[in-house]
Amino acid sequence: MFRFPMHHMKYILLALILAGGGAAPALAADTSPLAKDLTASIALLGLPCGQVVSITSQGERDHLATCSDGNRYRVYVNAQGRVTAEKR
Repeated sequence: MFRFPMHHMKYILLALILAGGGAAPALAADTSPLAKDLTASIALLGLPCGQVVSITSQGERDHLATCSDGNRYRVYVNAQGRVTAEKR
């Protein structure tokens, strides 16, 4: 069995979260599972957000997230398979 180094586990977890919610249509409810997953992903990346309050899906694993504190992020899986968030 292949074992991932511990410092890679957060990227694996985030990729799984986005892969599971990637096919969801654009959502506006802050209680949706995708909003909760994106909130957790942004927090794990150490970025300020509070809570994701609206989402616009741009692709299977590409979302624009608006946070309760006013920050907006593009959250996606990059070419290396890592979850990334860019401030918008």
